[in-house]
Amino acid sequence: MSLIEVRATLDDESGTRRAGQRLARALLDVAPNGFLMTLSGELGAGKTTFMRGLLEALGVAGPIRSPTYTLIETYPVGDRQVAHLDWYRLGDESDLEGLGFRDLWGEGGWIFAEWPEQVPAVAALADVALGLGYQGVGRALTLRARTPTGQQVLSRL
Repeated sequence: MSLIEVRATLDDESGTRRAGQRLARALLDVAPNGFLMTLSGELGAGKTTFMRGLLEALGVAGPIRSPTYTLIETYPVGDRQVAHLDWYRLGDESDLEGLGFRDLWGEGGWIFAEWPEQVPAVAALADVALGLGYQGVGRALTLRARTPTGQQVLSRL
């Protein structure tokens, strides 16, 4: 499998949102049966801002919150569930059971998980790994495909 990697410089918050919107359009085209993406980056790097752009592009109205305190925020999008999870406070893979991770994944939902290093065995199954880092006043974005579905999604960007 050849690796597809997308890199971009995001100048500001609106650029980060637009990147999320572009990914949402690609997902609608090629990932109808479920999708797992991890989001890595320091606090404040823009993970939730990226998710806001993605969810707004999917038609989610109303507040889009960081899952920092709740550990999971879910959003109905058509006939699927989109889940934004924060794994920062998880001890290990067994803690995912309490979040209903298996049910979310088993239903063909789209799962976006921050802090994948907390649950590396599950994170290794991600279709796409996103990394956001500080770059001056902007951000450096890296998207890496890790599965054939991830390759299809990133090839649409």
